[in-house]
Amino acid sequence: MGKVSNEQLLEQIGPVKEMIQTCIQCGTCTASCPNTEFMDITPRHMWRLLLTDHAEALFSSKSFIMCSSCYYCTLRCPRGLELTQAMSLLKQAASRLKLKQFQRSSLFYDAFLDSVKKHGRLREMEFMTHYFISMKNPVVPFGYASLGLKLLAKGKVRPEFGSSGKGNLTALFKKVAELEG
Repeated sequence: MGKVSNEQLLEQIGPVKEMIQTCIQCGTCTASCPNTEFMDITPRHMWRLLLTDHAEALFSSKSFIMCSSCYYCTLRCPRGLELTQAMSLLKQAASRLKLKQFQRSSLFYDAFLDSVKKHGRLREMEFMTHYFISMKNPVVPFGYASLGLKLLAKGKVRPEFGSSGKGNLTALFKKVAELEG
C-alpha cells in the first residue's frame, strides 16, 4: 500500500463506517448495482470490510471507483443508507491519501473539474491534454489516438482551446470550498 499506515486508512474511513453502521448485509446494494460485473469485490463485501475495519483490503480494491453514482443502491436499501454518498467519501479518501493505485482516477477527475471551472462546461481537447500531461508518461496518449480520431471524425469532440470566457465557474467553486471548510 505504500507509505500510508493502517491507522491513517482507518481514520479516513471513520465517517463512512459511521454512515453505514446499521447495514444488515442483505445484498440489495449488490443486486441493484449496474457496475458489479466490473468490480473486483461486491458492494456488500465492501461494506463488510469497512464495518470490520479491514481498511487495507478495502483500499486494495478498486470497486468504489467503479461506482457511477446512479443511486440505485441508495434508493433500494431497506435501511435507507446513503450508500452512493459513502462510495463518494471513499473516493475522496483515496484521493486525499494519494494512494498510487488511484492516481490515474484522481488525475482524470482533477483535469475534468479544471476544464469545467474554467469554461462552465467540458472542453474535451483541453481536458484530455491536461490529463495526459499530468500523467507524465508520453506513451499513454497513443493508446487513445484511434478513439480520439474516430470521435473527431464524428463531430463528438471539438478541437477548441482558448480563454476562460463567459462560462468561468472559478468563483462558484471557490465559494463551495469555503462553505465545505
